[in-house]
Parts: sequence; structure tokens; C-alpha cells
Amino acid sequence: MPSTPLTKDELRAWLRLSLSDGVGNDAARRLLAAFGSPQAVFAQSEATLRQVVSAKQALALLTEPNELAVQCVRTQQWLAQQPDTHGHAVWTLGDAHYPAALLQLPDPPLMVYAQGQLEATLGPAVAIVGSRNPTPQGAQTAAQFGEALAAAGMCVVSGLALGVDGAAHLGALRGAQSRGTGEHWHTVAVVGTGLDRVYPRQHQTLAYDIALHGLMLSEYHLGTAPLPPNFPKRNRLIAALGLGTLVVEAALQSGSLITARLALDLGREVLAIPGSIHATQSHGCHALIRQGAKLVEKAQDVLEELQLQEQTSLFDDARPDDTLADQGERDATEPALLTHMGYGPVSLDALQARCGLATASLQAQLLTLELDGLIGRLPGGLFQRMGRA
Repeated sequence: MPSTPLTKDELRAWLRLSLSDGVGNDAARRLLAAFGSPQAVFAQSEATLRQVVSAKQALALLTEPNELAVQCVRTQQWLAQQPDTHGHAVWTLGDAHYPAALLQLPDPPLMVYAQGQLEATLGPAVAIVGSRNPTPQGAQTAAQFGEALAAAGMCVVSGLALGVDGAAHLGALRGAQSRGTGEHWHTVAVVGTGLDRVYPRQHQTLAYDIALHGLMLSEYHLGTAPLPPNFPKRNRLIAALGLGTLVVEAALQSGSLITARLALDLGREVLAIPGSIHATQSHGCHALIRQGAKLVEKAQDVLEELQLQEQTSLFDDARPDDTLADQGERDATEPALLTHMGYGPVSLDALQARCGLATASLQAQLLTLELDGLIGRLPGGLFQRMGRA
């Protein structure tokens, strides 16, 4: 069902309600329940408003926000910019295109900004999150899982951040190539800025590609800068959109663990990929697994945990070789040095002790493997084997 664009007056009323100082999503929803629409809210007297919200909030509602005029003009201009390849929209509570999964939040946004394939829908989705500074193996794993899950018909939801987020989006876009266009988004990026800017800047091209095949989504008004508090807050939207949240790599203090906790609060599944005990980026995943998160080794584990039998069958038929579990069968054809490395981070000295090669020969082989994309360098002079795509 296509959504009905807001009139100029309706847009102004929604913006004013969302910008009113001290009036959060919860109070705004009570007002909408009581009076029916933002326009009706602003037609009430202070005494009437105080029957629903506090005196301070009632006074704020009667005071026009300073930034309202600027936001009205900025949003109207943005909505008028409709590229040939994708669209711009503002979806409010009750709009036909407002993602229904967000309504399960205790504080769903009053309005969200959307950029992308506006007539598509979410479909079965999984959130993939993790470190902004992953190991080479972690970034590749995120891309592999994103690709395999998208090829199996899933929408991959993440946050467009550097590291695991970006890798998951890129993988999903690759996996979706085998599916072509359809009624569901291939990937959704929930960002912590206004949609008129891209953060980080390195993801300008990625953001454009997501808009071509999926959706960019934000609860923040246009012009909103990448302020630190915005990102933990937007994580609740990522958790809500996915049937489950897969954590690829995360330190113990990672924001990804916030997303995992929010997913649990919403009754969603939490899944985690184990890693080396020597990598701090894996400690958060190990903590989640100890607390009951599903240990994941291959993409089919995700599909089975989410009880998506149709997607599991498709995955089995279409992409049987895209999971990490199949790597063991290929080890016999790989260079011997990789066998000595194992899958955990290893120093040059430790590796030399295992393989017995002379330093010059070892370094030459490591360089060759690195150029072939089979190993990656980690901070501290460590090396790590990369999984094959």
C-alpha cells in the first residue's frame, strides 16, 4: 500500500511535536492517543494539555521551537529531491510504510526519514553488528555472512559504521545480486545522523548503493551531526528490525553488546560468532555465548535458529560452499604455512617455531599469502588467517 505524502501543514505539526523541548516519544504518543493528530494537539489549551502531560511539557508545546522554521524548509526541499533511482520520504506513526517492527519498541520514533526503495518492505531480517576495528578475519566473516544470508532471502540490517557494519552491508549487496529486485529490501542501514549527510564519509558510495537496493533509515532530523549519544540510541532500531542480532566481533565494552541486550529485551534471538581467545574483539562474543547466546559457525546456523525453513532450504540449494564450516574440507589444498598458522592471531616468532622456516623465507611466504588475501596483519606484529569467501 503506497503511503500518502504529508501536506505542508501536517509535516510542520509533526516536526513541531518532535522538536518540542522535553516532550519525548512517550509523552507524544499519549498526546496523539488523546487528541488524534499533531495538529489537534497544538489546538488545545494549556489546561487541556496538562491533563495528559506535565505542566512543563504543556508549556513547551505552546512554545514554537526555534529551529522549526529551518527544519520545515530543509525537510520540504529534501522531500522534493526525488532521484530517478530511489526516493525520499518521511514516515510517521500510523503511516502505511512505517516499519511495523519499530512499534514493538517502548519508545518508537514519532517519525523516521527514509531514503531508498520506498515501495519495498522489510521481509525476514537479521541484524549484523560488531567492532568498528575488527580483525581482518572479522571483517571478512561479516561480509561472508551478509552475502550468504542475503542470498538466502534475508534482509541484513546494520548501522553503516566502519568495520563489521560496513562489511555486512557490502556482503548483503553482493548476495542480493543473485536475487535481483523484489518486494523486500536487501539491506537496511539505520544511521545516527540526518539522512542529508553520510557518516562516516568513507561510506558515501556504500550509502548510495544501499539506497539503490535497500533502505537508509534515520529517526534524526535532517542536518543532525554525528553526535556520540545518537549511536547507542539508534541501536534499538537495529535490534527491533531484525528477528535476531548476530554479533561478529565485539570487545567487552562494545556498543554491539548494547544492541544485543536491546534485542533480548525485545524478545529477539541473540547469536554470536566465537573467535580467538587472544583477540580482544572476540571477548564480547564469548561473554554473550556464556550468557546463552547461540554459538554460530555458519550461515545456516542463523537461519535454523530463526526458524526460517524456507530460507534454509534456499541456502542449501543455492550456496552450499559459502560457510566457514566447509573450510576444513579445503585445507588439504592450501599452502602448508596456513596449516601452521591455525585460525588465531600468531606472531612471527611463534609461527617460525611452528614451521621451522628461515626468517627470510617465512617473510616472503607471508607477503605472498597477504597479497593473495589469505592472511591479514593485526596490530602488534601479529598475523591471522583469513577465511575464504
